[in-house]
Amino acid sequence: MRLNLGIVGFGYWGKNLVRNFNNLDSCDIKYVCEKDFSNAQLCKKLYKKINVVSNYSTLLEDESIDAIVIATPVDTHFTLSKKALNYNKHVLVEKPLTSSYKEALELVSLAENKNKLLMVDHTFLYTGAVIKIKELVEKNKIGEIQYLDSTRINLGLFQHDVNVLWDLAPHDISICNYILDKKLISVQAVGVSHTDNKIENIAYLTLKYENNIIAHFNCSWVSPVKIRQMLIGGTKKMVVYNDMEPTEKIKIYDSGYSHKSKEDISEILVDYRTGDINVPKININEALTLMAEDFINCVNNKSLPVSNALLALEVVAILDAAERSINSNSKEISFN
Repeated sequence: MRLNLGIVGFGYWGKNLVRNFNNLDSCDIKYVCEKDFSNAQLCKKLYKKINVVSNYSTLLEDESIDAIVIATPVDTHFTLSKKALNYNKHVLVEKPLTSSYKEALELVSLAENKNKLLMVDHTFLYTGAVIKIKELVEKNKIGEIQYLDSTRINLGLFQHDVNVLWDLAPHDISICNYILDKKLISVQAVGVSHTDNKIENIAYLTLKYENNIIAHFNCSWVSPVKIRQMLIGGTKKMVVYNDMEPTEKIKIYDSGYSHKSKEDISEILVDYRTGDINVPKININEALTLMAEDFINCVNNKSLPVSNALLALEVVAILDAAERSINSNSKEISFN
């Protein structure tokens, strides 16, 4: 079925969503809701067939609208999504789902009760690089995962409503949980603010999973260089995922270590192995297009998307626990 969409927000990310959904044959964008005058005028200029409105109720009260796509600041996600679900619309919302676990849980429950799809745009799950890493893990090509070390830093963009973890970490937490599929044991975070609003602009997050797996995330708005890199260490091989690389985003290192026998306890009981570096071929299709297609297909087929609501709920639960850890002098928070 060809779906009718209403998209809320024509800012930085909303422009990308409108472009991608507009290019699909499986849906029509009937409305874009945008209150900013200049953004609204730009949308009218670029997409003459789309109705550009400033009142969200116009989208909600139109019974021909099947789904609402939300690309607005995080602190508006809960209210806008809840209204859409109560009007029996399917919902796709920009990451993170909400700015609190309580609100996220309420939305997930509401979507289930209304029998409507609630999906979150964790775009990186649709990239060729992450799809390839997931495949390597599932086929046991790199062995048992031991650690993940992620760096996502840049100069800006400072947010007014959430700290740097809520802004940047959802990408890497969603990737981590998606490829690991392991039980989370605890969450610990530390962060500092260098601005008057006291919102943390640098933060470090540590997640401990079952099987002695540890994941570490470095997030910053105050770095002079832009880095988007994740290291994944396995018992067989190690992977470096560098999203800043234009083509060779993944490199697989045949490197590792093994334990020696304890004949001489004074010696270092480890053998090191350094082998070849492999650069696998990955899908270069635009991830946002694949995400948009997944949303439309899952609405029509009543199926579960890759970036589903339960995965999004866990991301928010981790961020919520991380914020509590920061506010309690970096206390380690048990995760059940």
